Amino acid sequence: MFKKKGFIMAFILIISMIGMTACKKNVGAPEDNAQAEENEDETNTNTNTEETQEHLIGFSVIDMENPYFITLESAAKAELEKAGYRMITKNPETDSKLQETQIQEMIDEGIEAIILSPVDWEKITPSLQALKKAGVKIINVDTQVKEMEYVDAYIGSDNQKAGYICGEDLITKCPDGGKIAILECPTQNSINDRITGFEEAIAQAENGFEVVERMDTKGEFELALEAAQKILEEHPDISAIMCGNDQLAVAAKAAVNVAELDNVIIYGVDGSPDIKKELKKPENQIAGTAAQSPINMGKQASLTAVQVLNDEEYEKEVYEDVFMINRDNVDMYGTDGWQ
Repeated sequence: MFKKKGFIMAFILIISMIGMTACKKNVGAPEDNAQAEENEDETNTNTNTEETQEHLIGFSVIDMENPYFITLESAAKAELEKAGYRMITKNPETDSKLQETQIQEMIDEGIEAIILSPVDWEKITPSLQALKKAGVKIINVDTQVKEMEYVDAYIGSDNQKAGYICGEDLITKCPDGGKIAILECPTQNSINDRITGFEEAIAQAENGFEVVERMDTKGEFELALEAAQKILEEHPDISAIMCGNDQLAVAAKAAVNVAELDNVIIYGVDGSPDIKKELKKPENQIAGTAAQSPINMGKQASLTAVQVLNDEEYEKEVYEDVFMINRDNVDMYGTDGWQ
């Protein structure tokens, strides 16, 4: 019995050794095993890196309290998220020094590109230099920087045309000419171009227009309100106020209402929902707005940023169309949102 058990145990041991030898042949040599494990580790590491790698885009525009820029930011962010990018937004609050500080913060956070509208088109230059030194791609939107050689792409509107069509509309509404006031912002090139276009248009009127006052609002609602009130106190006989954007136009309207000067008409630029709602009212001082699309601009800025970062072909300059919205056609565009 013992001998039989010993024979059986020996048989099992031999079979086990044969099985172990066969398994080893299927796996491969020891160095192959090590290589396989190393490759597997590398694959896992690469996969984890790809999963955690984040494409970061910065967003810095003049003032995030302006509904125009809020809409532009929302459109840009949604488009970037579709492409798997993340966007961080800083609000310089119309302060050029704060914008410079915030841009450096975003560089330190590792942004690969920035969608940028400068508070001051000249004072932004040191930030442009810092961005270029860090290898950050610059997508300039809306207001141009002065030193365009630093910019990889520009997305904006034909701002001169926007001002021009406001001037054309004024000529039809005031065929006898009149006195004009202008609310501007010399540090923002987009507004400069609009005012230039406006003045070019009214210069062609048969009966002359006289610009009796122009005031720097720094692009801020409160300063625009104060400026408009001062203008109306000193020139209660003006015919119209041309404003660099719709936010300034809303301030001008508030001042006109307080002064109870129903004969003064106001022009803005943007095509904002607030202005379009005013145009729907039977009696109001808003005559029209040269409309642009912050939605299209935001989307295009993000698409361009992705193309630049992926070394794809892209357009260096893209200009969105502008058009007049007034009482006659406001119903075509609606009042609930941006066009």
